Amino acid sequence: MERIGLSRAEAVARINASYGTRAWVSLDLQLMGHELPEYWAYGVYCGPDEQHRVPEGSPTADADIDFSTHPVRPAPPKDSPFWTLHE
Repeated sequence: MERIGLSRAEAVARINASYGTRAWVSLDLQLMGHELPEYWAYGVYCGPDEQHRVPEGSPTADADIDFSTHPVRPAPPKDSPFWTLHE
């Protein structure tokens, strides 16, 4: 939220839309414990750059990445059930 400048409500809506679906829950996948939170957050917010890279949240791995070259994925529609917090 702080690095990208998103509200908490939008950040939660993006995570809900990407990882809070019934398919993930029914598979009982415990994905969030295997990577840093930044890894999941950047994957939800940023599309890949020209070299097909998405930031990982690691200062070492991301050192040569120009964040301004990454397209921003659209947020879920405001009237969708993914928005569980008010802005």
